[in-house]
Amino acid sequence: MALHALIDVSRKSEVPLTVQIQWRIRKEIGAGVLHPGTRLPSSRRLAEDLGVSRSVVVEAYGQLIAEGYLEAVQGSGTRVVPHAARGTTSATLADDGHVPAVRWDLRPSAAGTANFPHREWLSSYQSALRTAGRRGLDYPPLSGVAELRLELARYLGRVHGVWTTPDQVMVVSGFAQALGLLCAVLPRLGIDRLGVESPCHHRQRTFVREAGLMPCAVPVDEHGIDVAALARTGVRAALVTPSHQFPTGVTLSPERRAALVRWAEDVDGWVIEDDYDGDLWLAHGPRPGALQHLAPERVVYAGTASKSLAPGLRLGWLAVPAPLVAPLERARAQRDLGSDTLTQLTFADLLRTGLFDRHLRRERSRLRGRRDTLEQAVRRHLPEARIAGSPGGLHVWLRLPRHVDEGALVAAALRRSVLVRGGRRYNDPSWPTGPALAVGYTAPPRSGIAEAMRELGDAYAEVRNAWPVPASAG
Repeated sequence: MALHALIDVSRKSEVPLTVQIQWRIRKEIGAGVLHPGTRLPSSRRLAEDLGVSRSVVVEAYGQLIAEGYLEAVQGSGTRVVPHAARGTTSATLADDGHVPAVRWDLRPSAAGTANFPHREWLSSYQSALRTAGRRGLDYPPLSGVAELRLELARYLGRVHGVWTTPDQVMVVSGFAQALGLLCAVLPRLGIDRLGVESPCHHRQRTFVREAGLMPCAVPVDEHGIDVAALARTGVRAALVTPSHQFPTGVTLSPERRAALVRWAEDVDGWVIEDDYDGDLWLAHGPRPGALQHLAPERVVYAGTASKSLAPGLRLGWLAVPAPLVAPLERARAQRDLGSDTLTQLTFADLLRTGLFDRHLRRERSRLRGRRDTLEQAVRRHLPEARIAGSPGGLHVWLRLPRHVDEGALVAAALRRSVLVRGGRRYNDPSWPTGPALAVGYTAPPRSGIAEAMRELGDAYAEVRNAWPVPASAG
């Protein structure tokens, strides 16, 4: 069967043609219809077969190459990557797709684990072994060992202003498991739709849908999630990243925070606060407190050690409003037997002794230096771009001028061995935003950040020179 027979494009749809083509090719690769190594038709031939402009197909191919689904081999055309993965999984929200071998990996999900506190972790692990040895290593309580729940309640209150008790803290294996549990409980409360920010993590909408809820996209602007737009959807639950929105980096304004809490009260609903990088606030001065502090009876607070320590620990936590504790415990009892005891006891000791605080001070200092290097490189090599949002976490949101072809830029960067994610990857088609890049700065060595951005600047110049700039473009 010819490729064009697998791709059904509609000019009546609000979804751009190039996005429709990308979505269909991705789907057929994931389903195993397009096998690894399969050669695709040239952009000219596919454009003719579909009755669209060649530039539409060029952009679609470029984006799929940048995402690692396709590869362009000189003299051999465009092919499905040799190791394309079949199928998808809702067990994780990690970056998906084949990752090509590149010199500079600027994905926001590319975690740098070289600074993991090995000595401190080993010391706390030895303490955990002694503690566990006195009482045995039986299955832990489903909600987590008592020592960690106590230390988390203390830490979250002291650092983030979270109102909770140890009995309302639940230890989970990362945010994906937490979200899966919440998606299992909400329908029992009469909620079958979930408001989701746009842009957001590119796997989030799919994850929510596979978990049984209907995601409803809600736009984000420079003040955070648009609460008025959220209210118009008619949903009674929303998933938000208020302190440092992913991926734009915007901090939810005080006015929007108050409005979001009023909305939850008015609709008898719930807010899921994903504080995914809350320990890595890099601005000098106090970081925004948890939204949960304003309405602990309406907000489920979620945190994780993935950014502050390492994603491989598979360690996260929830601070749960009292009415949801029992439903979540019942849902979990049907799914697993809890998280690893020794990891929990080790992290509890890290919190209790202050070693975690010490590690975070070092980590924030290191990341400030990396971000400063990145900002200087952006000013030098991409002077027309603008870094948006608040300083924090492991990436920046780089807004590009309106006339820039984002997909072509991502593809041009990959040809220079720079892997970077385009902003369109995170948008819901119903709420498109202007061209942007999500640029991570933790994987390369600090000395390589400037070189990677120089290559990205050269790619930008190539793309910019390829198309005439409209007189009104900014």
